[in-house]
Amino acid sequence: MDSTITVTGNITREPELKFGDTGLARVMFGVASTRKVKEREHTSFYDVVAFGKTAENIHACLAKGAGVIITGRLEVKDFERKDGTKGTAVQVVADDVGALLRFATVNIEKNQRNTESNYNTLEEDF
Repeated sequence: MDSTITVTGNITREPELKFGDTGLARVMFGVASTRKVKEREHTSFYDVVAFGKTAENIHACLAKGAGVIITGRLEVKDFERKDGTKGTAVQVVADDVGALLRFATVNIEKNQRNTESNYNTLEEDF
């Protein structure tokens, strides 16, 4: 069972778009989310990944500094560094990403609807 997470914040690095062997798009970017608790601010940083048409749209429309709201799920991955030590990475796998409109405006263009869903195809292609 997946739990849903919602993150609002600002993009901290330009969305990086790549295509896998089968042509599936993947975009990766960072988001900083700051909350204020009793006059103190706390900032959390997230790595975000999205796939398919969502990835292509993020790359085409959003840039570093843009305010976004993301809904998706957390994914935990174990990895091994070049020096042999092991680590754990947590990333948000985004299902939907939208621009925050408090300090910006957007022009919306509808894409042609595709009956094929690319959710859950994930990085098996990468």
